[in-house]
Amino acid sequence: MKKKHIYRYSLLVLLMSAGLLSCKKNDPTVKDNFLNYQIPDVPVTSNYTVGAFYYTFTTLNANVTQIPTVGKYGYTNGLPPAGIMQQHIADAGIAKIDYFIFSVRSPTLDNKNYLVDSTTVNAFLNAPNSAGINFALSYNLNTGLLGITNSGGTTGNGVTVETDPVKLAAFYNDFKRLAFFLGKANYQKVNGKYLLIINNAQDLNSKDNVALYKQLRANLSAMGFDLYIVGMQNRWSPPERYYYRFQNCTDAMYEANMGDVAGDNDRYWNFPQYTDQNWAYWKKTIEAWNMEFVPCVMAGYNYQINNPTTNQLSVQRTADGSWYKTFTNVAKRNASKSRLIFVDSFNNFSVDSQIEPTQAYGNTYLDITRQAFKLN
Repeated sequence: MKKKHIYRYSLLVLLMSAGLLSCKKNDPTVKDNFLNYQIPDVPVTSNYTVGAFYYTFTTLNANVTQIPTVGKYGYTNGLPPAGIMQQHIADAGIAKIDYFIFSVRSPTLDNKNYLVDSTTVNAFLNAPNSAGINFALSYNLNTGLLGITNSGGTTGNGVTVETDPVKLAAFYNDFKRLAFFLGKANYQKVNGKYLLIINNAQDLNSKDNVALYKQLRANLSAMGFDLYIVGMQNRWSPPERYYYRFQNCTDAMYEANMGDVAGDNDRYWNFPQYTDQNWAYWKKTIEAWNMEFVPCVMAGYNYQINNPTTNQLSVQRTADGSWYKTFTNVAKRNASKSRLIFVDSFNNFSVDSQIEPTQAYGNTYLDITRQAFKLN
């Protein structure tokens, strides 16, 4: 009987050992990681519609190492030096960019800065070659001017735009005043509707965002402008976080400044895969809301320009623009049916995200943009 127990025990140990060995053979490896894949080249079967964010600045930061081909320049109260805008439009033509996106502040509550912004837009419109490219506006949502907060207040849920009827009226009036630009012949449209971007739309705290956007659309529709609204949400965040400020409100959404990895080194080292997974989730989620996703690509992101002592990892440009090329393929994998693409930026030298030609890399980033998003 004792021998029988020993035999059974030995057999049990043998089976357990075999099981452990079997498990070891199936232990996960690096190859099993869901991020272990390469972003494939995505061929262009039909053109994408590309808009590039256009920036203004007084002078170039002293830490900027990429010198524009046109030489160093700045804007005086929004006005570029003679010939600069004309050259920028010509450069955009090389990249086959469809339109520039100009940021505008509140015409009603921030008129002084709005005049600066509108000066830049008018400089574009007055350029002799402006008919060759379209433009669109990005409304720079300033919660402070509108009296909006996203926390605190009597309820703890912040102060909504409806709290002050005068400022609510100013908000609506801003868009009525912007209709002046929407009426220009080369204003950008999407599916026959006038494209309007709202910057930091996740901060538009309202008692009823659906009603707010419905009224905004009605106001502009009465003036002859049916809107296609794209709302911006801050980088590396899930779309559900602010669903009540976008769902049934905007036509599309995008995430800004993905190249700013916000100190997360995993995002830096696995940037294409992290962004691809993020955008695939975004696309699936908001398309289920009957909205579109607009991928927004960048040519680089350099923290040290504004803060030379920071130890954050910056995207360093390479001679062949390989990081940007990969980013454009991530964008094509995740674009929605209208095939909209944003490029941030045409000329934001303050973070080295520009595709504007420079003395170092020439037209490289213009060429990559054209080859990535347009049929040859």
